[in-house]
Amino acid sequence: MVSFRVFYRPSQDPSRRRSNINCNSFQQDVIVSFNGWHYCCLYSFLKSPSSDTVEEPLYVHVTVLDDYEQTTDDGHNTVQMGIYPGDGTIHLSFDHHCDVLRYRCSVRGLATDPTAFEWTSSLFTPTLDYLPGLPSTHRHFEYVTYSRFGFVGDDMFCSFRDGKAGLSSDYLYLYSGATGRSVFAGAHLTGIRSNHDPLDTKHKQQAEPNAAENNHNICYAYSDDRGYTWKNGAGKMLTDLRKGETVDNDADGIVAFDIPGHSGLSNQEAQAVDREGGVQVLNRDTTDGGDGPVRKHYYRSPDGIWTKRPIRRVAGRARGRLAVGKFGDLFVMLPDFAASTMRIVKASKATGYTSYDEVRRGRNLAGEPLVDAARLEHDNVLSVLLLTEEKAIRNGAKSAVLRHVARGRLDEWIKQRL
Repeated sequence: MVSFRVFYRPSQDPSRRRSNINCNSFQQDVIVSFNGWHYCCLYSFLKSPSSDTVEEPLYVHVTVLDDYEQTTDDGHNTVQMGIYPGDGTIHLSFDHHCDVLRYRCSVRGLATDPTAFEWTSSLFTPTLDYLPGLPSTHRHFEYVTYSRFGFVGDDMFCSFRDGKAGLSSDYLYLYSGATGRSVFAGAHLTGIRSNHDPLDTKHKQQAEPNAAENNHNICYAYSDDRGYTWKNGAGKMLTDLRKGETVDNDADGIVAFDIPGHSGLSNQEAQAVDREGGVQVLNRDTTDGGDGPVRKHYYRSPDGIWTKRPIRRVAGRARGRLAVGKFGDLFVMLPDFAASTMRIVKASKATGYTSYDEVRRGRNLAGEPLVDAARLEHDNVLSVLLLTEEKAIRNGAKSAVLRHVARGRLDEWIKQRL
């Protein structure tokens, strides 16, 4: 059972901006739980990155990194955050769409014991154009898009796209808490005439640059040694990054679903790997016929069997989100820009993910939903970050950030007030 509580922190977009720069589906991650605290990273008034830590719904610490001003009106120039448990550092990457890398890192121990510090911008490095351990002259730091952080074994990784859509490659870096430095692992996906999905293990192919109608196929590959070697779904070795090799469109056995071009396949939507090794993917296609694309759940079971099931027809262009609960149940967030709503549907592992039942609907919402996936997996607590809908802001609503909070540390607070 997942119950919800909604609360807000004021924020607004200046009237001169046309692009939404918070709450886009390709941000990974901006809402993270660590050591009993909830962290959220966003543009405050769309000028500079800010980092929030939340202990209770009405007790919010806000740290504004006001020594960097964001000015580019481009929805790709989002903020990403990673927290490394080994040394308690918080990592930020922000404000690039085919631009030089922009990166900041906190002092050690900040996330381990946040109450021991006075939260100011001095706790973070200046904005760097490199990852510590590598020189700023490293060639792949010059044309960065879609950066992200995640974990591989005892290390944290950073990956990003280098190049334009359809003509780019994805590069992998490993951060060690013991040294506080990163090393370059290699190009795990080479994208001549392809465009990567921002999860390392999956991508869709693209026949020509930067044209969604050319998207085709859902592909799958995996690594079990921190990203250095990659295998297809049958376990066949494809590439060793240490030898300068890479995964490309012609790699043997990577196509999971053969989907032709002009089938409505999105550049990216959402994906997750559950505790048992099952691969859960959310995207859409038109291969079943009918009027417009249908959102589908593509699933690879732990024994390697792929299936796909329709969820519901896509409403508008907004991309959804998918996350897996502690007991394997699937939660799918489905925004509808035109109706200013978001539905949360649940598919039960016990029933084999055969039905997708609505468990929550929010109104007056905008943006694409972002999820604290780790907290849902470990605590069965679903936290969703969204924006309020623009006209609600004009009408005086408390604007900006929606969080759904359930169970866990906030149980007592919720029981007293619901």
